[in-house]
Amino acid sequence: MANAYTTTGSSSLGGTAGGAGLVQKAYDRLLEFALRSEPLIRSVADKRPARQAIPGSTVVLQRYVDLDAQTTALTEDADRDAVALSTPTSVTITLAEYGNSVLVTRALELFSLADVDPAIANIIAFNLADSIDQVAMTTLRGGSNVIYSGSTATSTATITAAATLSSANIRKAVAKLRANKTTGRKGSLYWAGIHPEVSHDLRAETGSAGWLLPNQYGSSQDRIWAGEIGTYEGAYFVESPRLYNATDGASSARVYRTILAGQQALAEAVAEEPHVVIGPVVDKLMRHRPMGWYGVLGFARYREEALYRIESGSSIA
Repeated sequence: MANAYTTTGSSSLGGTAGGAGLVQKAYDRLLEFALRSEPLIRSVADKRPARQAIPGSTVVLQRYVDLDAQTTALTEDADRDAVALSTPTSVTITLAEYGNSVLVTRALELFSLADVDPAIANIIAFNLADSIDQVAMTTLRGGSNVIYSGSTATSTATITAAATLSSANIRKAVAKLRANKTTGRKGSLYWAGIHPEVSHDLRAETGSAGWLLPNQYGSSQDRIWAGEIGTYEGAYFVESPRLYNATDGASSARVYRTILAGQQALAEAVAEEPHVVIGPVVDKLMRHRPMGWYGVLGFARYREEALYRIESGSSIA
């Protein structure tokens, strides 16, 4: 009589994985989070209300208007007529509520193989930063000053994948910012936010001889960890996939937005800083626990002359 083996099979002690039997699926109790990009767009907002008069759903920021230069010499025996100061210009920031929440059941906490509460708190906190960053990006990329890459592009819809970002585009944007008397954000350098797939084309064009590498920052290595990759043509570049792109070019080509900004390009007003909220348990059996985030704030472009957007394709899109 042939031997009968006790095995991992479905007809023996092993049984069927996931069902009855001694051989079962094994799960790692440590779960990894999804891949994330570091929120950084909100940091461009360096203008805020300094002495807000009262709370309100909108906040108005104003700027004085300088007098016209007077280049005609005074007449010795004639008094110069007085001139009136112009009405200040204003920018209005509309505040809005933002938030998100999840409702965690008691059963999940009891049955889960992993400790879900810290994970949910982490996911909520990242969702807060991610969401507010995208709100800031929507305002920042809507500026009126735009340069289109490529010799034939005249609008977003005419951008092709071959219309890659060039050094000439950067030089033009920097020249326009300086011509507008815009103050740099780091000395005379302007902030430049660039998508990695656009950075690839720019650095391939310029070569290492034209690009100041991060290790040349010496002791200021913290700039590298903020996403900064180097300085070039009057701007310091921060590389991030958060720079907006969409398939709204010619024949649905992907169009990338590279942003150059000086001081006070973007303003924000905050009524309540976004923060994580642990809600009250209000169901009869105390089984449902809410966790989320909430904030009230708004963004606006404060100085359009301090902001330029370059729209381009990418050779590796």
